[in-house]
Amino acid sequence: MPATQWIGQNAQSSLDRLIPRLKTRYQAYIKANPEDWGIYQARLEKHFRRLFSILQHLYRDQHEFLYYLEELLASITQFWIDRPVELKALDKEHEANPDWFQSHKMLGGVCYVDLFAGDLAGIREKIPYFEELGLTYLHLMPLFKVPEGENDGGYAISSYREVDPSLGMMNELTALASELRAQGISLVLDFVFNHTSDEHEWAQKAIAGNPVYQDYYRIFPDRNTPDVYEQHLREIFPDEHPGAFTFNDKIGAWIWTTFHSYQWDLNYNNPAVFISMAKEMLFLANAGIVVLRLDAVAFTWKQFGTTCESLPEAHLLIQAYNAVTQIAAPAMVFKSEAIVHPDEVAKYIDPGECQLSYNPLLMALIWNTLATRNTNLLVQALQERFKINPYCSWVNYVRGHDDIGWTFSDED
Repeated sequence: MPATQWIGQNAQSSLDRLIPRLKTRYQAYIKANPEDWGIYQARLEKHFRRLFSILQHLYRDQHEFLYYLEELLASITQFWIDRPVELKALDKEHEANPDWFQSHKMLGGVCYVDLFAGDLAGIREKIPYFEELGLTYLHLMPLFKVPEGENDGGYAISSYREVDPSLGMMNELTALASELRAQGISLVLDFVFNHTSDEHEWAQKAIAGNPVYQDYYRIFPDRNTPDVYEQHLREIFPDEHPGAFTFNDKIGAWIWTTFHSYQWDLNYNNPAVFISMAKEMLFLANAGIVVLRLDAVAFTWKQFGTTCESLPEAHLLIQAYNAVTQIAAPAMVFKSEAIVHPDEVAKYIDPGECQLSYNPLLMALIWNTLATRNTNLLVQALQERFKINPYCSWVNYVRGHDDIGWTFSDED
């Protein structure tokens, strides 16, 4: 039997088995909200085969695959049930107009909450100013709870459901998102899904010896396995720590830490990690976040004998999360942050993956052109490098919080 036919049959049989179980679990809600449930079930049936196909590819060797699949669907369903009415209305609006972000009126702004306005209350007071500027897209740099001291500028997240207390509370963020939407401004936040801080609840449970949460990360008792991996890995911040692993005295083991020693890489070979992060993502969706900037997309999947960057499975993870949002929060879109070769950047851009992407090449070439007074590389890139799916868009920018990377292609 051809693989596509097998996937189709198994996806349908799995859905046929799971929907009655969901209906039993949520029968009170369904009885009270039959129209709402009909919308949800139609989306589930539309996108389930794609989700099943991806998860089956990633986790087919898991003997409890169907258990994890049911747990994921139950979580997705609960988040849909809990989704505020105004966001369900936005879901319908964006489904009817899927290229809403391609409007010629789209204009984005980005800021650090503390540096620009002090706290979330200060951002709220700036809404009239944002309207005056014509903003339709506001990206607030990382604002979640992080360790005191070193935290990679907010990218070492200790909780995806708590705002840094110095900036405000989660209910303030939710209210801010609603007020911005009322003025035609979509709120954008970072979704750091490659790693957590070592102070995250999951990491703390791992340190305490809980084997369930130790499997949420990549933890090794000695250097044997890390040494094999590092034959092919590049060092991201060699001045901070050599290699991609850090020895942790509290746990007495080596932790995979691609970026900083306090940022523990998540183990996406474990389907429980995928489900847990899907819950964090949908929590943010239900808080009113419309665009998620997916941080460090290239590094999420690890495999022996490779650079562990931009592997096919890294794309599949994003596609699976995309399918989850299409079912439970279709108003949300993803923005890729892939500071890699231009050809690799383009591979993340697709309606079924990241609908938006930073355009790091254009940013770098603008500065190169100003410095050299030579437009040849910029012209060539404009003509050849920026062709993407017509239902997606580049996010063109002058500068971001990262350094100006040398993102040119040698072939150019």
